[in-house]
Amino acid sequence: MENPFGFMDTKSVPCASFSSEEAHLTDEPGMSFSRETVCLEDNKLSSDISGASADMKPKSIRRAKTWSDEVENLYRFQQAGYRDEIEYKQVKHVAAVERWPETGFVKKLQRRDNTFYYYDKERECADKEVHKVKVYAY
Repeated sequence: MENPFGFMDTKSVPCASFSSEEAHLTDEPGMSFSRETVCLEDNKLSSDISGASADMKPKSIRRAKTWSDEVENLYRFQQAGYRDEIEYKQVKHVAAVERWPETGFVKKLQRRDNTFYYYDKERECADKEVHKVKVYAY
């Protein structure tokens, strides 16, 4: 009998083999037995990137409670699809971000799809949006 669900045909799917270096097993109380796969290519890519800022990953995260200049700039970076200025510089390979000289707020950001976001000199993060801003600690 032919399988009516062609996308679920397991005969045509090659089986991936795992070595002890690629996968490790976890079994914690209250958790089901599962296999976690570690991608070795990710380790190679991170070692190819030079510079101290390439290894910077946030250690903790919190939500903003009140508006400040820092929260305003984080809002702009996160609206454009980045964690913060550090990630923007890593992804876009720029030395400095364009800022308004009067206020110090971010002036222009380029999204990952190369679309530009242009921001005003004044505050753009409304009070009702402040709690959505994530503040990362390194």
